[in-house]
Amino acid sequence: MAVDKAMRVLVVDDYQTMRKVVSHLLKKLGFQNIDEAADGTEALKILRGGNPYGLIVSDWNMEPMTGLQLLREVRADAALKKTPFIMVTAESKAENVIAAKEAGVSNYIVKPFNEVTLKSKMVSVLGDFE
Repeated sequence: MAVDKAMRVLVVDDYQTMRKVVSHLLKKLGFQNIDEAADGTEALKILRGGNPYGLIVSDWNMEPMTGLQLLREVRADAALKKTPFIMVTAESKAENVIAAKEAGVSNYIVKPFNEVTLKSKMVSVLGDFE
């Protein structure tokens, strides 16, 4: 089944520059419906606002709600729990990867990354797209 590039994608990161970089990469991959949130708390409000999202791309290290806490909230919410979730982090520590997997992360990207890496992680989560 082909991925619908019209689906909504939520990019969550406390650094505006990083949100812009990820949004730009998504646009280069053909996705246009991209929303941004500056932290997990804002992301939850957006996610619970009624618009369905096809993918969440979230940073790990944020305040006051981390990406891991956001992931746990999303997985605990009946309306959101099936939403694909890709975690982005600067740290590739095994315990972080394990914690994210246990919390139900769909995939994991270590910074820095490029369009090719983002696409390969998205394909593994969503299926192939051109």
